[in-house]
Amino acid sequence: MLHKEIPFLRIGLPLCFGIISGLYYHPDITFLIYVAVIVISGFVISLWFNNYQANQFYGLTLTFSFFICGLILYTNEKSSLSTLKPGKTLFTCTLSDYPEEKGNSVRIIVKLNSRIEGNNFTPVKGSILLYNKKDLTSVTLIPGDLLLIRCSPVEIVNRGNPYEFDYRFFMENQGIRYFAFTNSSDFIKHTSPVHRKLIHRALITRQKIIDMFRSSGIKGERLALVSAITLGQKSMLDPEQKNSFMKAGVMHIMAVSGLHAVILSMFVLYLLFFMKRKLNTYRIIITIIVLWAFAFVTGLTPSVLRATLVFSFLQVGKLMKRPSNGINSVLASALFLVLIRPSVIFDAGFQLSYSAVIYIICFYQDLYLKLHFKNWLTDKIWQSAVVTVVAQAGTLPLTIMLFNRFPTYFILANITIVPVSNLLIITGCLIPLFFHVHFLCHILAIALNYLTGLTEMLTFRAASLPYSTIENIGITVPECIFLVITIFLFTWSLLKKKSVPIIYPTVFLVLFVSAAGLKDFSTKNTSELIIYNTPGNNTIGVRTGKILNLYSDTSLIGPEVKRHSAVLGLKINPVQLKHSFRCIKAGNKKILITNYLDNKIIHNLIPDIIVITGPKPELAYDLDPVFIQKKIMICAGVKRGFYLPGQVVPDSIHFVNKSGAIVKRI
Repeated sequence: MLHKEIPFLRIGLPLCFGIISGLYYHPDITFLIYVAVIVISGFVISLWFNNYQANQFYGLTLTFSFFICGLILYTNEKSSLSTLKPGKTLFTCTLSDYPEEKGNSVRIIVKLNSRIEGNNFTPVKGSILLYNKKDLTSVTLIPGDLLLIRCSPVEIVNRGNPYEFDYRFFMENQGIRYFAFTNSSDFIKHTSPVHRKLIHRALITRQKIIDMFRSSGIKGERLALVSAITLGQKSMLDPEQKNSFMKAGVMHIMAVSGLHAVILSMFVLYLLFFMKRKLNTYRIIITIIVLWAFAFVTGLTPSVLRATLVFSFLQVGKLMKRPSNGINSVLASALFLVLIRPSVIFDAGFQLSYSAVIYIICFYQDLYLKLHFKNWLTDKIWQSAVVTVVAQAGTLPLTIMLFNRFPTYFILANITIVPVSNLLIITGCLIPLFFHVHFLCHILAIALNYLTGLTEMLTFRAASLPYSTIENIGITVPECIFLVITIFLFTWSLLKKKSVPIIYPTVFLVLFVSAAGLKDFSTKNTSELIIYNTPGNNTIGVRTGKILNLYSDTSLIGPEVKRHSAVLGLKINPVQLKHSFRCIKAGNKKILITNYLDNKIIHNLIPDIIVITGPKPELAYDLDPVFIQKKIMICAGVKRGFYLPGQVVPDSIHFVNKSGAIVKRI
């Protein structure tokens, strides 16, 4: 039975459902009192069923309790973030990470400690994202430093484009609800703490190792690649490098996670091959210590913590001569992370890594045994291919939903690139150990430099192949859920001897097709006006069925439009705006797109919707207020400081750059 073999499944599922319910419901004290009464009553009543073979009443009450715990945990996490007042404010804070250089600024994340108002210090919880002008001040900052800053917090908001990435939700799950623009004069005081937290020491250690790589002669793009693959520091990567790895389907080697933990643990176990029998206990303990040391120097990121916890659980089970179920160990590590930070279940990295690991544990052995090769090299290639296929099957729906693409040569890329990256990871870990042994460090640095170049070259070649990736595909959240269940059940049915009846995966396949068909039917039979919130240009879309006529002052199609069209399967028909105004008939509506407006244009065209474009549109001061109040007016691409004529009623205007994109049925 699943609840006996995998007890953490019984705990984890209701806990996660409770966390998800926290997105839609925020319990108050009255609700909690009622729930407490129900739970206590349920456990008391369940005592009457103890003599039965199965106490289902107790099981239901326990499951409900875990559900409520998830709801409370998530609610407490969100309520712990303080609400900040707008305007210039003094804050005491702690630097969370090294400053990250951007195009025209330096990105700094600080954890807020208190707000200063006169002589009063009010405790504040949460972090704030600072965009500081480039200067020498930010260069000397080290994680854990104490700062006194002055800034004007601005709440992070989304642009409101259809199906866009929910940046506000993502940042809030990282404990960041506000951002601010600062310069060197806003950093009033900077001191070093007496004791730094463990996480800050880990980040400092990681930076020292990057400096060791740099001192060994590894520079430029190769230094960025080494730092990403060995230490998970991806901020130094060029966008083209990231894109090549994504197109090749090997982006996972840059996320320090299970792959790195397996490589390092196997390497240490092979080095300690002589420690067997009675010494095997010490061999495993040393491997666990090395793995936790690696987790420390990579900054204690959630991805590597997941892998380290799973490995530790599995090995401790062997030491205690109580081999644990692999899935149970994986879920135990997940539960540990969820209790620390409930919102971690919404992280893309969390979802992708656990999906891949669960699929590998469930299906790798069954698929691998389908073919047998006597040749050692052929067998290793088959092993690598099996791991790749199984992991890709587990992450396919999430990959399509999150990234709107699918790498077609992922098997070939993983078979060729992953072995090279394995050597790169091991070599990169050896350099800090032998950094002071100069001749050996020099040899390792040459090898690391070569392996980095080879990895980059192979990735670029794979990404450059014809049809290397299927672009602009997408699915909605319900479709993703149905597809995940369908693939899992079909895979289980095909590979397991005690397979589930084929009717179950078929049912979910029908649900997936129905969800996709319903979305397609709704799209084909509706029309919309979409004013995209695209900074720097005007982008107006008129969707008629599955055709998106895109009116823009640039020939480039922005990522906001691409994602929208990918999810709904739209065909884009770009039209560049070259004239001062354009009148479009769509459905039963007449839409006027213009950067100039007066009464003559209004009375001649009689539009139903007016879209005002341009950074500084020209609006006549004598516009007919009665007519304007009856029409929908939208301002797109208007710069800050623009104001409307006094006769125009502000309530009839929608500013895209302030209130977000607008989607209206026509």
